[in-house]
Amino acid sequence: MSSSAHRDTGHDLATAGPGPDRLWSVQEHLDDVLATVRPLDPIELNLLDAQGCVLVDDVTVPLSLPPFDNSSMDGYAVRVTDVAGASGEFPAVLEVVGDVAAGQADPVAVGPGQAARIMTGAPLPPGAEAVVPVEWTDGGLGAGPVAGMRARSLAPEGDRGHVHVYRPAEERAHVRAKGSDVRSGERALAAGTVLGPPQIGLLAAIGRGTVRVRPRPRVVVLSTGSELVQPDERLASGQIYDSNSFALTAAARDAGAIAYRVGAVTDDADTLRSTIEDQLVRADLMVTTGGVSVGAYDVVKEALAHVGDEDEPGGGVDFRKLAMQPGKPQGFGSIGPDHTPLLALPGNPVSSYVSFELFVRPAIRTLMGLPDVHRPTVTASLAANRALTSPKGRRQFLRGSHADGSVTPVGGSGSHLVAALAQANALIVVPEDTESVEPGTEVEVVLLG
Repeated sequence: MSSSAHRDTGHDLATAGPGPDRLWSVQEHLDDVLATVRPLDPIELNLLDAQGCVLVDDVTVPLSLPPFDNSSMDGYAVRVTDVAGASGEFPAVLEVVGDVAAGQADPVAVGPGQAARIMTGAPLPPGAEAVVPVEWTDGGLGAGPVAGMRARSLAPEGDRGHVHVYRPAEERAHVRAKGSDVRSGERALAAGTVLGPPQIGLLAAIGRGTVRVRPRPRVVVLSTGSELVQPDERLASGQIYDSNSFALTAAARDAGAIAYRVGAVTDDADTLRSTIEDQLVRADLMVTTGGVSVGAYDVVKEALAHVGDEDEPGGGVDFRKLAMQPGKPQGFGSIGPDHTPLLALPGNPVSSYVSFELFVRPAIRTLMGLPDVHRPTVTASLAANRALTSPKGRRQFLRGSHADGSVTPVGGSGSHLVAALAQANALIVVPEDTESVEPGTEVEVVLLG
């Protein structure tokens, strides 16, 4: 595990000054997280293993693409003067001197009055200036225009004899020029590029079998609560299904991480601490949900508040109150010998998801080494039947449906409304100093997808 990804032990948590009762702003908490998390160290990976990773260095092209002039059609390689004026009534009749197939090392030469049968992707043979599609010819069969070529195994004689050409061709017609895609020495991909299928294909096309990237961060998501039951199991009285760990694991993967979900841990501090320690071996970032408020059974707070006091100098998790709704209680710090970052999120489903989008997703994107770690934001006109209210001094994040320059609130402000969250594609941001927002007002919107 790369230590550069983990907590900078020289960075003091902000609570060291103001104390535990301080009310943190959203920006202060985010700044503290991003000042602590560092990009993972680069590694060399095989192309398919590098999918989803971020490129560390610019990649320049060692050879032009395509590396030679080649045909874009199945047809005949010809000289332009030999087919000038060709028509259905007066076709040009050319001697077929051979086949030119893709991958052929020494193609035949085309002289005056000659043609070579050529396949898509095959190099343009010496002497040829253009390619006429096979549909413009009789295919060497002498019976008028054809729809295509017969397989060589069925008609080996097709690369000899004569072909009738019924249309003229301009110079370079149906020829893909050497370097028409990208030229040798040009930049193929810039550092910071996320490698998806097209980028992987380009790297392979220019001969790169491996590439230097920052690996996808490994994120372990763990939910807490004795009331939580796994989906498909029977609910007893007072129990609910564990949805947070599924939502957050999916969100981590959507952000670019390799995410592991751990089943819900009961409200026991020793069990939680032991589970977290067991998971550190595969974590570049730990995320917990639940148990961070002020209740008697807030196990994450109990288990981790003093975890770094003696054994791991410079470590420890700080539990805070943020001036936001939902998501007021938060925890952040580092644990373990490598000072693995840990973000402890509230347990209410909406609170945990909003907290993930604001704090965990940027941390994951920072670990990846991306220059822009935040969701895009836009302004939109509020489409609502009545004014939105917001508590003074809190930055409120309301679920919304954004389309065509307007945003409509979805559901209420309750932090338990999972169904409403599933219908939202944006967060409506109401600033700390705003207590009411009238319909038609331009508001800030965080786009979620």
